[in-house]
Amino acid sequence: MDLDAFSAVHSDEWSRLAELTKKRSLDGAEADELVRLYQSVATHLSTIRSSAPDPVLITRLSDLLGRARGRLAGAHEPAWRDVTRFATVSVPAALYRIRWWTVTVTALFLLVAVVAGWWVATTPDALASMGTPSEREAYVNEAFASYYDPGADFATVVWTNNAWIAAQCIALGISGVFPAYVLFSNAVAVGSTGGMMAYYGELDTFLTLIAPHGLLELTAIFVAGAAGLRLFWTMVDPGPRPRLRALAEEGRALFTVAVGLVVILGVSGLIEGFVTGSGMAWWLKIVIGAIALAAFWVYTIVLGRRAVLAGETGDLSADLAGDVAPVAG
Repeated sequence: MDLDAFSAVHSDEWSRLAELTKKRSLDGAEADELVRLYQSVATHLSTIRSSAPDPVLITRLSDLLGRARGRLAGAHEPAWRDVTRFATVSVPAALYRIRWWTVTVTALFLLVAVVAGWWVATTPDALASMGTPSEREAYVNEAFASYYDPGADFATVVWTNNAWIAAQCIALGISGVFPAYVLFSNAVAVGSTGGMMAYYGELDTFLTLIAPHGLLELTAIFVAGAAGLRLFWTMVDPGPRPRLRALAEEGRALFTVAVGLVVILGVSGLIEGFVTGSGMAWWLKIVIGAIALAAFWVYTIVLGRRAVLAGETGDLSADLAGDVAPVAG
């Protein structure tokens, strides 16, 4: 198809549609004309996409049709179906695509934590770095357990703090350094605390207080770190896509992860605020935490796999993300 000739033939229609979308009010004939031109230009755009995909012209007509659609239908108001689709398609698709990154981050975190815990529990100098003997004993016997004060205020503080850390891991993930630093420092901190508790014979207290909320909370942090590192790797190896396009697509999809993690961390915050420090039996607390973690992975694997097989990535839909130049391969 001769794109210049096609543009010359239809440019008057495109100009007229642009003129009608800018008018403050339309009479009946103009409204009918707007509908007719919208349908015609939509056909033109489809023809160009399939026969001569010029990215500049595609962007121009897409923008024109978007403005015309807004004039015809009014501004888009988020509907419950949009929220439902985001929760059941976009978020699980984005989580599913980084599942192996999450598993790898989890394994490395646990390895670092176990090594740090063993080092503190068996090395006097490492144990001494955790504080004076009286400070360590006060922490083990009182401070650690008293930290988990049941209530909404505590749950809110935990939620906002963890959500902020997760968002930073994703937003600054392109550096490659920040998420790695956050994960490593948290692994050392958790492991060192566990090692100190083990040295004083309180490892069971440590595990029973950490497990109810920590199973889901730490997994959420692992997901955030995995998302950030995935974004960094996209910059290093964008594959067949141009680097900026790959970063834009992955960045939008991974911020879908960030929004999903706000909800996930909200659940772990509720468990930490109302279950961990409550008077429930310890076995019941741990069962609640395990159920929450299992629900996360079922959500990710079942809904995520279905969404990815349907072509979803967690990115914005094509009409919101914009058109891009075709890429071979």
